[in-house]
Amino acid sequence: MTSTVAGRFVAYGPSHWAALGVFAVGCVALVLVGRAQRATSAPSVPGGAFRGEAKGFARAFALTVVYAVIGIQTYWMLPAKWGIGSSLPLELCDVAWPAVIVALWTLRWRGFALAYYWGLTLTVQALLTPALNDADYPSVNYMKFFGMHLLVIWAAVYLTWGLGMRPDWRSYRFAVAVTAGWAVAMFLFNLVAGSNYGFLNRKPSTGSVLDLMGPWPWYLLVEIAVILLGWALITWPWVRLGNAATAAADADDAGQ
Repeated sequence: MTSTVAGRFVAYGPSHWAALGVFAVGCVALVLVGRAQRATSAPSVPGGAFRGEAKGFARAFALTVVYAVIGIQTYWMLPAKWGIGSSLPLELCDVAWPAVIVALWTLRWRGFALAYYWGLTLTVQALLTPALNDADYPSVNYMKFFGMHLLVIWAAVYLTWGLGMRPDWRSYRFAVAVTAGWAVAMFLFNLVAGSNYGFLNRKPSTGSVLDLMGPWPWYLLVEIAVILLGWALITWPWVRLGNAATAAADADDAGQ
C-alpha cells in the first residue's frame, strides 16, 4: 500500500481511504433515511410525485448541491485559478451536478436516470481511481474533487436504495443519448480549446482504468462498449424485478 508523501495526494493513501470511509458511511445513512421516508412519502399512484418527508428532504439535499456548486465554481473562476482546461464545469461529473439537482428537486425519471447511470458507474470509477495530482487534504482541490463526486453518488444511492426509484429501458436509452451528445460536444470543444475534458482526447497523466483499454483512440471504443454493456447490466435486474412484481400483483388480482 502506498501513502501520502510530501503533501501530495496518492491513491489509496490515508486521505483517499478517509474519503472512501466517509463515502461508505454516507451511503448507509442515506439508505436508512430514504427507507424511513418511503412508507409515508411514496406516490399515491404509480409514477406520481413523492410527498411529505421525502419531498422536503430531497429538495434540501438539492439545495445543498446547489450551494456546493456555486462555491466551487466561484472559486475556480477566480483570475488566479482560471484555466480553460480546468475551470469550466464541463467534465461529466460536473454535468452530473445539475442532473442530480433536477432529480432531487423533481423526483422524476429523467433526472433520476442521469443520476443513476452517471452517479453509480462513471462517478464511482472516478472516486476509486482519482485523477488528482494536486495537494492533499485539506487543499481546495481535494475538497472539490471528493465533495463533488460524493454528493453525486450519494444522491443516486438515496434515490435508488432509499426512496426506491428504479431505472428501466427508457431510462437507459435517455442516459445513453444524453451522454453521447455530451461526448461529441466535449470532443469538439477539446479540439478547439486544447483541453481534455472527459479524457476524450488523451488519457489522464495519472493512472486510471483507461490504461487497461489500449491507446487513443481505441480506448474510447472500448469505453463506449463497456458503458453500454455495464449500463444494460445495471438496468436488467430492476426491469426483471419490476416485471416479476407486476406478474405477482396480476396473479393476486386474478385470484380475488
